Amino acid sequence: MINFHQRNYHKELIDADNIPFADIAQNLKELNFINTWLGGHAITIEGVKQLFLPNKKQTICEIGCGGGDNLYAIYRWCKKKNIQADFIGIDMKAECIEFAKQQYSELPCQWVCSDYQQIEFKENGPSIIFSSLFCHHFTDKQLTQMFFWLKQNSKTGFFINDLQRHWLAYYLIKWLSKFFSKSYLLKNDAPLSVSRGFTRKEIKSLLNEAGIKSYSLKWKWAFRWLIIVNNE
Repeated sequence: MINFHQRNYHKELIDADNIPFADIAQNLKELNFINTWLGGHAITIEGVKQLFLPNKKQTICEIGCGGGDNLYAIYRWCKKKNIQADFIGIDMKAECIEFAKQQYSELPCQWVCSDYQQIEFKENGPSIIFSSLFCHHFTDKQLTQMFFWLKQNSKTGFFINDLQRHWLAYYLIKWLSKFFSKSYLLKNDAPLSVSRGFTRKEIKSLLNEAGIKSYSLKWKWAFRWLIIVNNE
């Protein structure tokens, strides 16, 4: 029985080492499909819109970039709007970085295989840093440190697109992945991710622990939170 009153801390399969590349690639392809059709990319683009400075070329960085689909969605939006931007994708899984390079060769992105905490940006660091479906992989203590890092390393600000912990979201994605997914990783991790997600109260508490008092927190379909912190 799942207890939706508190976060689940069981590790997801994708966080294990030595997963075959083909299995990771299938999982990343299906995550891209979910982000496209359930509004995840639209939420990410809204986060960029809220922080983007007009008439100025900026660098957009994603930590935990996975297969790069979020950055590619932003790139397509920028291209459509004739907006100039550079991109940085950071992920500690070499397989994710390799997949992103193969899948999105046209994307002008610096791909970095590293733990985000080990990154030291030069003086001209990213204007905007964001994460999508990344925060729920961490403990509360790790998230407090992450939020502090995001604020310290983003010039304009940062945003987070992540999951609401809700029983309906859990059973919906469990049903969808059971019947439509070909990835054993997604079938296991999708509902588990929801149980590792957050309530509004928990997010506010984590931001407060990180010393962040000014922010925007909005609920988005499908069962997502969009957190925006503007440093300016």
